[in-house]
Amino acid sequence: MNGVHDMGGMDGFGKVEAEPNEPVFHAAWESRVLAMVRAMGAAGAFNIDTSRFYRETIPPHVYLSSSYYKKWFLGLEEMLIEKGYLTREEVAAGHAMQPGKALKHGKFDVTQVERIMVRGKFGRPAPAAARFNIGDRVRAKNIHPTTHTRLPRYVRGHVGVVELNHGCHVFPDSAAMELGENPQWLYTVVFEASDLWGADGDSTSKVSIDAFEPYLDPA
Repeated sequence: MNGVHDMGGMDGFGKVEAEPNEPVFHAAWESRVLAMVRAMGAAGAFNIDTSRFYRETIPPHVYLSSSYYKKWFLGLEEMLIEKGYLTREEVAAGHAMQPGKALKHGKFDVTQVERIMVRGKFGRPAPAAARFNIGDRVRAKNIHPTTHTRLPRYVRGHVGVVELNHGCHVFPDSAAMELGENPQWLYTVVFEASDLWGADGDSTSKVSIDAFEPYLDPA
């Protein structure tokens, strides 16, 4: 979707300021939010792409004024309400008011924490031959879906060159809406900065993105 989260190539937000010796968490509650998100995902309440989509739906003024893990928390809260695991009344009260909805994968114990905290594997068998080869010129489609997509706005409509083929992977656009994995080929595509931003772009720079096959057309 076209939201404030897709800020690549936009002006006016200032440069990224790295925090020296940044801690993993700035407060104890942040670690609890991470634990809740990973636990509920592992238990089958949602997948990683659905989780990203709900964070993207946070209103712009809230998104821009929220820390990283506050965005995670707000997205988690809305997602669990819409999926029937919580009610707004329970959130306001701060405790359960009815029996909990059963989780797809049930409960897990402390022996499974390490497995759950490791990033999942998303490679899948290919349903068909790859459409593009390394070196092919491709144009990113000018699409504006209202749901989750991994195609950045700033490359849409522009031409790049396929640099790598990463194989077939779960397609986030489908998975986010719980429409199945719908595996698609994934490529690294390289764009000239001057093509993306015109005369104001650095003519010596290139931008690489990972793009799924449905995002691309032959150029």
